[in-house]
Amino acid sequence: MDLSQTTILIVDDDQNNLLALEKVFIREDMRVLAARTGADAVAACRAHNVDVVLTDMRMPGMDGLALLENLSTVSPDSQVVLMTAYGTVELAVEAIKKGAYDFVEKPVKRAAIVKTVRRAAEKRQLVMENRTLKERLQTVARRTVVGNSPVFRRTLETAAQAAPSVATILITGESGTGKEVIARYIHENSARANRPFVAVNCAALPESILEAELFGYEEGAFTGAVRSRDGRFALADGGTIFLDEVAEMSPPVQVKLLRILQERVVEPLGGTARPLDVRVLAATNRDLEKEVEKGAFREDLFYRLNVIVIDMPPLRQRMDDVPVLVDAFIRRYAELNGRKVDGMTRAAMEVLTGYYWPGNVRELENVIERAVVLARAPVLDVDDLPAKIAQEERYQGQLTISVGTPLDEIELRVIRETLRHTGGDKKRAAQLLGIAARTIYRKLDALE
Repeated sequence: MDLSQTTILIVDDDQNNLLALEKVFIREDMRVLAARTGADAVAACRAHNVDVVLTDMRMPGMDGLALLENLSTVSPDSQVVLMTAYGTVELAVEAIKKGAYDFVEKPVKRAAIVKTVRRAAEKRQLVMENRTLKERLQTVARRTVVGNSPVFRRTLETAAQAAPSVATILITGESGTGKEVIARYIHENSARANRPFVAVNCAALPESILEAELFGYEEGAFTGAVRSRDGRFALADGGTIFLDEVAEMSPPVQVKLLRILQERVVEPLGGTARPLDVRVLAATNRDLEKEVEKGAFREDLFYRLNVIVIDMPPLRQRMDDVPVLVDAFIRRYAELNGRKVDGMTRAAMEVLTGYYWPGNVRELENVIERAVVLARAPVLDVDDLPAKIAQEERYQGQLTISVGTPLDEIELRVIRETLRHTGGDKKRAAQLLGIAARTIYRKLDALE
């Protein structure tokens, strides 16, 4: 490893040792800083980007262990190497347990100490490279709000207006429409943007552990609770919590959520209530009003959640957005997977814009990710799409309706023609028409 870009801080209260070590590492072409006290070392780390701190263990005032503890806050990525005399090895081992990179015994040997510092510098470089890579991948992977269709712009405008407030928001829409994406957009455009955003999929957690996961628990609250643990609400304190599939909550959990919304306190299992400052965003693909009518969802909780409603349109109602979504997904997954893919043929795009997308934006995203990973050329073509979609026949049928035709008859003819196209598949016909399948059954029964 080339050490010419490495900065080492040598800390020793013995002036002769300090000068000798400075010469060693100057010869190694390193940038060398020096300090004779722990306090001076902390100040140097505040002022400079230090890769390795080589410090004596025994020093007056702030010793090596105390310096290590201070650096964990001031310069947590700096790698600390301790110099220890016979009789303090146990202290050096303790320091390693607390985060030091390694130790060398006095009197130090030039080759040994250079080797140790070199390895410490390599670790520091690796840590920084990994952090940079992780931050880049997180930036690329972060889902952004994409869409210019009128129906989607109206949804986004509502979200933008509601974001700066502290109001509870209920986000509705079919699965895969991007409810969590819009929730993150709301959080990032609120005064809480620099605070935690905690997302919880209530349907993904078994009912038996959802309560403990959300609200936390104290030691001994139940069998297996060997220590206290904060819940998701406590982790989101000061920020935003997003409760996806909120309709899946059991009645006891609904009661506790209602108390949070009413009293702004959270009560862990086996513990006492404590104040909580959190904004609640909830989402569901169900009709909560009907869930209330069935007795499956508390009416008082529904009204607490239903302050501002944002309805996410299905993709079939915003097909103008397919090209811009495709472009965004291609760039994201090409970057994440290191693939040189930068576009799509017109034929492939026509296939995507002619498909009915029952899985909405999530399905489109999965299709593009698969296509990018398996792509055989820089431009995606029809052959790169799943056979189910690539072989889908695009429906271009037309209906001629005379002026004055009763609306009931028009509705019936449209439903019948769509069913003819789908081969009698009522669910798919309903998706194409933008209505529920049960609506087709009801209208056919009423109109025939």
